[in-house]
Amino acid sequence: MFHSWLHQIALILYVGAVVGLWVLLLPSVSALDKFEDRVHFLSRGLKLYNPLQVGALGVLLFTGAFQLTDLKAALRETFLKHIGYNLGVKLFFVFVLVIFSVYQAMGIGHRFVKRYETGEPITPQEVHAVTRRLLTAHWCILILVVITTWLGLTLR
Repeated sequence: MFHSWLHQIALILYVGAVVGLWVLLLPSVSALDKFEDRVHFLSRGLKLYNPLQVGALGVLLFTGAFQLTDLKAALRETFLKHIGYNLGVKLFFVFVLVIFSVYQAMGIGHRFVKRYETGEPITPQEVHAVTRRLLTAHWCILILVVITTWLGLTLR
């Protein structure tokens, strides 16, 4: 029961972080007038977003695995017959979701924050490219979240 609640809380945090990036952070960055303010605000927002997104996703993965282990113990030899195919499809989409999420948080966001914190010069074109890549990865993540959540509900 604890794993189920923790799984749902992690799902809410993860989806909230992903939606928050799209609804709050990126529009706020584009609304700022001064370029230096945009870079600073984007860096501060991503510094909070990156560990929240990756951490919530990690808790989500582990609690899902714990629930799956309990289900496997309960179903025993009929486990694959009951949910094998649906679980395989869901795990494929989860794998792709993890790839996109880590790419967004670490490959785009973390690299940008590190460049800003080390004092490297950042041009307006680079900020535009970072926000465009964040948004592109974001749409892929949202689609994958909907698919994996729906597949997870069908496993119940």
